[in-house]
Amino acid sequence: MSALETANRQQQAMKRVLLATVPGFLVLSWFYGWGVLINLILAGACASVVEACVYRLRGRRLGWAPTDISGLVSATLLALALPPYCPWWLCVAAVASGLLLGKHVYGANQNPFNPAMVGYALMLVTFPQQMTLWPVSHGMDLLAGLQQIMGAQGSPPDAWTQATALDTLRINESLTVDELFAEDPAFGHIAGKGSEWVNLAFLAGGVFLLQQRVFSWHAPVGMLASLFTISLLCWNGSGSDSHGAPLFHLLTGATMLGAFFIVTEPVSGAKSPRARLLFGIGVGLLTYLIRTWGSYPDGVAFAVLLMNLAVPALERLAAPKPHAVKG
Repeated sequence: MSALETANRQQQAMKRVLLATVPGFLVLSWFYGWGVLINLILAGACASVVEACVYRLRGRRLGWAPTDISGLVSATLLALALPPYCPWWLCVAAVASGLLLGKHVYGANQNPFNPAMVGYALMLVTFPQQMTLWPVSHGMDLLAGLQQIMGAQGSPPDAWTQATALDTLRINESLTVDELFAEDPAFGHIAGKGSEWVNLAFLAGGVFLLQQRVFSWHAPVGMLASLFTISLLCWNGSGSDSHGAPLFHLLTGATMLGAFFIVTEPVSGAKSPRARLLFGIGVGLLTYLIRTWGSYPDGVAFAVLLMNLAVPALERLAAPKPHAVKG
């Protein structure tokens, strides 16, 4: 296969990835309103400017449209992971830092780290308060949302924002899990209110990508299986010290977005099937450990970046052992 044919196949695969995010986008928009679309518009515009400037500095033509949309894919995934109605500058800074520090500083398509997770993790460490302000379901109209994003409204009202289910469970000391599900508005039927449906929507998009053979099953199945297994082994019922049931962890936070859209990123992820499986297993285990005992409620971004560091070791570990030649 020629280099041009390979590039065309990669671009077609990325277009399918964008298409597969539509169910998640629609469900996010249903629960949180216009902020999700505004995030996507800001992220896409920022990605186009960053990519155009970088390619111009390199003396090359604009690379992200129409022949290279990897930057747009990273920006889209990052926008879907950010809190709706976050300040406009937070979305712009996340996309710009993700593309510049996570992609272009290493040369295009040679990055060892997932660009979207670089931007997300950097914002989470630098601006933790803004990154944890999630709105209540159906809580803001378009005009109020724009005012909040542009900073014209000042601090958000207390009744508009709430802690996520993961954050509430992590800091809980007195209520049982059953009481949290009954009394706390952040909890839904199985997991976080809204997030359980969002995760199911991203699961549907992931199944579509598997059916289209955009990527293999190894990394997503490895992540979901290891997250399910460790949460089952560490599950101690519904007491106040419980860390959450397996289904809670599968359908809360960025689990399905991470499993089907992040760990399957072809450049920074593992290449061989066995290494991809190990990569996914590692992400699942680290996600649970960070969620349960770390300082941040959702550990997908940090888990992915840590496993990116381990990719060379995973490839060596997964490589077939040479057979000794009998003389």
